[in-house]
Amino acid sequence: MKNANPRKCSVAVCAILLGAGVVWAEDWPQWRGPNRDAKVTGFVAPKTWPKELTKKWTVKVGDGVATPALVGDKLYVFSREGNDEIIRCLNAGTGEKIWEDKSPAPGVRGPDSGYPGPRCSPTVAEGKVVTLGVGGTLSCFDAATGKKLWRNEDFKGEVPQFHTASSPVVVDGLCIAQVGSADDGGVFAFDMATGKKKWGWTENGPAYASPALMTVDGAKLVIAETRAKMVALNVADGKLAWQTPFSTRYNAASPIVDGQTLICAGQGKGATAYHFEKKGDGFVAKELWKNSEKSVMYNTPVVKDGMLYGITDRNDFFCINAQSGKTAWSVASAKSGAPAGGPPPAGGSPPAGGQPKGKGGGRGGMGGMRGPLQGAGSIVDAGSVLVALIPSSQLVVFEPSDKAFTEIARIKVASSPTYAYPVLVDNRLFVKDQDSVTLYTVQ
Repeated sequence: MKNANPRKCSVAVCAILLGAGVVWAEDWPQWRGPNRDAKVTGFVAPKTWPKELTKKWTVKVGDGVATPALVGDKLYVFSREGNDEIIRCLNAGTGEKIWEDKSPAPGVRGPDSGYPGPRCSPTVAEGKVVTLGVGGTLSCFDAATGKKLWRNEDFKGEVPQFHTASSPVVVDGLCIAQVGSADDGGVFAFDMATGKKKWGWTENGPAYASPALMTVDGAKLVIAETRAKMVALNVADGKLAWQTPFSTRYNAASPIVDGQTLICAGQGKGATAYHFEKKGDGFVAKELWKNSEKSVMYNTPVVKDGMLYGITDRNDFFCINAQSGKTAWSVASAKSGAPAGGPPPAGGSPPAGGQPKGKGGGRGGMGGMRGPLQGAGSIVDAGSVLVALIPSSQLVVFEPSDKAFTEIARIKVASSPTYAYPVLVDNRLFVKDQDSVTLYTVQ
């Protein structure tokens, strides 16, 4: 190797690693990105944003609000067509189908019937793809071939009132998912290799947020919002490490983890920050601050440079100092251009709520509507800029600043509502709208 070309060697190594299922920092392998914190790496914003983006391809994939997962040159899209839920693997460069798997899925009846497709984003890890269907079916596939490796239907049909909307997380060979109904479910860990249940915490059923991970003095915790609590569980055995009352009917904002700080945000709750520390064999969480001025419902705020940026349940963009909890600025929906609308979405896209006893469910007050929903949207930290994708299918680019909301660009990227996260990698943007996924380039 003494005289080998370094560039060729690095390319060869990259090819080997991609074949082994390695996830790169530039990938978007799960809900809210590589670290579930909505931070994008490898994206270089143009000096001048164009009025329109360059469309490379569009593929009809069916209904759903789940964010696609991108790993290497493969895009994984989870959606619904007819009576089937479909996980597809597409060539990210061309949109061509590499493989797909179809499985019958229960219908969505009730007030959230206008959103029959999946709400949970696929998770790609360890060379596998995990999906959680709207009816509570958890499945695992080989990421390269699409071969079904295992499927768990223990909670099929047992769902929260507005159906399953919590995206699974994979850590230390475990797939951790919130499944079951609000009255008969919980947080469970399944062996990624076999699908067998390793542990389950069942003191409170799931809501609509997705779990996050936190490491405290070397100990790994999964932070999860349940129907009535915010809890921290030990990843290794599922034992309760910490809990606090936290109950909102429609909340779909995921726990926000920034180092050893947890920020809980929700409908009518504002935001509260806790700092975790290890104490003896247990953990303590000290409340740092509470902000009751700005409440979120269907989006998860992002932390950037010590500031928290989000969209309120009234469609206002806002900025809160993540160290003190004080509101830095807020922009009314008329100025931000966010859509007005009726009720909700979930899990990072649309729905939310509690669950009455028994099976089934719906989305409180949604009435089957498909128009833009108030309080929804997704914001990512894209380095030099913040990028928001709001339900009116507008990509809103603005400056990260604690002084004021300064819009840089506003670009229409779809003709139907958008609830999934924008997936930004290098100069590419993947957008999932009501029934399609589109690749744009940002130049």
